[in-house]
Amino acid sequence: MSQSTEHQDSTGTASTPTSAPAVRQRRGVEDLFSGGRLLAIPRKAARREQLLAHLTETLFAQDRDYTEPEVNEALRTVHDDCSALRRYLITSGRLTRTRDGSSYRRPVTTR
Repeated sequence: MSQSTEHQDSTGTASTPTSAPAVRQRRGVEDLFSGGRLLAIPRKAARREQLLAHLTETLFAQDRDYTEPEVNEALRTVHDDCSALRRYLITSGRLTRTRDGSSYRRPVTTR
């Protein structure tokens, strides 16, 4: 007779024991990169937000204005689709843009 790894819970239903903790640890963005380059822009909004926060912190200074070519150049250091990343940064509010599109900057946070 073989031994089963299943256990019965209080209702008599078989359940498989779990070895992983119930709380899932928050992943960093490191797994999105290889050799300093972004492998792909995440499709899931929450994961993309993590990426955008990372890019904002690492590529753009708080008290500085950037031209669109400067923003594109900074974003191209991590991914070729700089226009998609730029749009995501603007729509997420992580970068602001003047009405005429001539200047970009990180918004002032009041935390």
